[in-house]
Amino acid sequence: MRRIGNWAVALATLITLASVGLAARSASPTGAPSAPTAAAAPKAAPAPTSQQAPASGYVGAETCVGCHSGYDGTVKNTKHGFAANSRTPMATQGCESCHGPGEAHANDPEKVKPLQFNKASAKDANARCETCHNRGDHALWAGSQHENRNVKCIDCHSVHAAQGVTLLRAKTQQLTCAKCHQCITNKQQRFNHMPVREGKMQCSSCHNVHGSVNVKLLRVGTTVDQSCTSCHTEKRGPFLWEHAPVVDSCTTCHDSHGSNNDRMLVARMPFLCQRCHVTSRHPPTVYEGSTLMNTQNANKIYGKSCANCHQQVHGSNHPNGKTFLR
Repeated sequence: MRRIGNWAVALATLITLASVGLAARSASPTGAPSAPTAAAAPKAAPAPTSQQAPASGYVGAETCVGCHSGYDGTVKNTKHGFAANSRTPMATQGCESCHGPGEAHANDPEKVKPLQFNKASAKDANARCETCHNRGDHALWAGSQHENRNVKCIDCHSVHAAQGVTLLRAKTQQLTCAKCHQCITNKQQRFNHMPVREGKMQCSSCHNVHGSVNVKLLRVGTTVDQSCTSCHTEKRGPFLWEHAPVVDSCTTCHDSHGSNNDRMLVARMPFLCQRCHVTSRHPPTVYEGSTLMNTQNANKIYGKSCANCHQQVHGSNHPNGKTFLR
């Protein structure tokens, strides 16, 4: 019995060694673990590049600057040239991101021209800009007053020859707007206090030139009053006693673009008030000599002005504030 047991143990040991050998041979002919083949090896990720490879019909910015030297430098100094940002032109097809495929132009420069913004129609030129600039302040460009008047983006902005911020052609917003709105910007030079002339505001503080849902391309509110009271909150109301001109529009009495009168008024007091108040207990006009000479209230229409007494002219919450007295 002891001999049979020894043979059984030896047989089990041989079977175990044989199975281990078979497993090793199936892993590798030499007994070592087999290495993965080249086909099974994972592909290495392509090295990131600052600009995508040119697609069909595109030749790349390097070809463009071979003739148009210097233009690439002007772009690199702007946000359009931030190649690290995948949304910029230089991160995609470079010059051809805006001017279109350049292969045909490179083969025949005289007969085939890329998109030339200064010669293209406003619709075609602006459509190219809108492929990127279609959100935020630019979302309402379609149908805006400037778009309806065929204003081009390049009329105000220049990618290659900008002088001001946001790629403006002129050094300031005021000078940019003055190209068309000369009558408005001339008012800003009137001698009374003017925040835009003093650098405390600019045109875009009140207007969104790229489009708006309200009147006069205003940024805030749906009326002129709501735009003004977004800053002048103390004039907002509602008031128990409201002054009709204030309810109508702030511009009834004030010229928001500049004035020679105090408080940017459209006319000097008392002449401003007398445009409406012609039948009050006070002398209606300064031209009625008999009234000026014979009425004790006549001196109230000189120098001291109406606002000396009627200080709450924008509205009053006093129970007895019908006449807007202080």
